[in-house]
Amino acid sequence: MPLCDQLPDDRAIALFLDMLAAERGAAANTLSAYGRDLAGASQTLGGGLAAASPGQIESLFAGWRDLAPASVSRKRSALRRFFGFLTAEGIRADNPALLIAGVKPGRPLPKTLTVEDVDRLLAVVDADLAEEATPQRVRLKALVELLYGSGLRATELVSLPRNAIRPPQPYAIVTGKGNKERLIPLSPAALKAVETQLALVPKDSRFLFPSGKGHFTRVRLYQLVKAMAGRAGIDPQRVSPHVLRHAFATHMLANGADLRALQMLLGHADISTTELYTHVDSGRLVSTVQRLHPLGEDSGRRPGED
Repeated sequence: MPLCDQLPDDRAIALFLDMLAAERGAAANTLSAYGRDLAGASQTLGGGLAAASPGQIESLFAGWRDLAPASVSRKRSALRRFFGFLTAEGIRADNPALLIAGVKPGRPLPKTLTVEDVDRLLAVVDADLAEEATPQRVRLKALVELLYGSGLRATELVSLPRNAIRPPQPYAIVTGKGNKERLIPLSPAALKAVETQLALVPKDSRFLFPSGKGHFTRVRLYQLVKAMAGRAGIDPQRVSPHVLRHAFATHMLANGADLRALQMLLGHADISTTELYTHVDSGRLVSTVQRLHPLGEDSGRRPGED
């Protein structure tokens, strides 16, 4: 009897997730999403995922036809990697998910904010601080300045260690996806906001933004950013911690930042991800060509001239 027929799905999935965490350094969010996807697939197949045939895998995808392309793509990735793990470990001889055709979703531009939008958000925070500098308002100021001023992911931000930023040094050491460290320069406004926050955080605290026995949560950050947007007269549906990260990237690019430098700042393993997050309007592309190309309007040269 093949090993895949003997190994319960929950055990196979647990072994796979343990491997991703230990050997690949997968992020907690990735592990959680893959775990949900695989558990759901196992339930659909009556606990027979590990031993599933190609036909059964096809039936899974048929049932997902109405889901968003990005969701289907993630589920496909989870299945392919899961069965790849099982074959590598000798638990089964084939990967039945390899022949499933890939979904090619469109690449819609992510939500972003104008510089004026961000100014309105910060004005709300600053007005509250001017009225009364409570610990909660000081914390929100530091959170927002770091989101927009450094482009941190929400998880990276709320879990920052207390010693990740040491004023007056104008940078942070951040541990991102895959436990990879990167250096993030801080804007003067962000550094000042962090200095004020540090003064309120106990020196023996593990985190820059402590809460209870741990750190501030992503959910609470999301709620505060939405509330801040509403008070600033901006549709809360347009604003989230990730949108502020994207605004950081697009505004940096619009002001001449190099795409490779942005890739490092954002912590992207693949520059194609950075390209998706940092769309450029056609007007700026035209002006860039005219300014930098040898035959552009600003060069003073014309075709045929030496």
